[in-house]
Amino acid sequence: MPSVEIHGYAIVSDDDRIADASGRTPDVLRNDADWAYFQDELNQSAVTVLGRLGHEANPNPKGRLRMILSSSSPGLERRPDGWWWNPEALAWDQAIRTVLPGGGRVAVPGGRRVFDLFLAVGYDAFHLTRAEGTSIPDGVPVFSGCREGVSAENVLAEQRLKPEPRRILDPAGPVSLTIWRNGRQDL
Repeated sequence: MPSVEIHGYAIVSDDDRIADASGRTPDVLRNDADWAYFQDELNQSAVTVLGRLGHEANPNPKGRLRMILSSSSPGLERRPDGWWWNPEALAWDQAIRTVLPGGGRVAVPGGRRVFDLFLAVGYDAFHLTRAEGTSIPDGVPVFSGCREGVSAENVLAEQRLKPEPRRILDPAGPVSLTIWRNGRQDL
């Protein structure tokens, strides 16, 4: 099988939340510098994997190839708007061989259940952006493990990912980015 690199992308509040209690992305997590970085990363990816709600909430004007997680799929099926995949019915390795037979980068922008699933599959890199000085009470955590007060950084470290130096995407926010990489290879 040709090489597949899995890259996760999330912008989180100081309390490791990706959405408010209703599941929507609040304004405190919307940042132009982060959005530009994320779009550039999507342009380098062969497929974007996201949950059904994220797919429905975010239009795909560039027509990027999408893989949508949904229990409504019998396994993996091609629909007009992308590949619909039920991870309970078909293993990741089998699904990605069909979707990307030539390999390539996989972008995983969430939500939480999708982020959790790929913790088990294994990230090659996780691009963790933080909107510093923000909190989202009763919001949706980036990983289920963050519910117990464990930080996103600790969850990633438990997966043997190593942080690169933190960099500032937007000093006005401030909004910072730390890329966590798998030590198995130099990506």
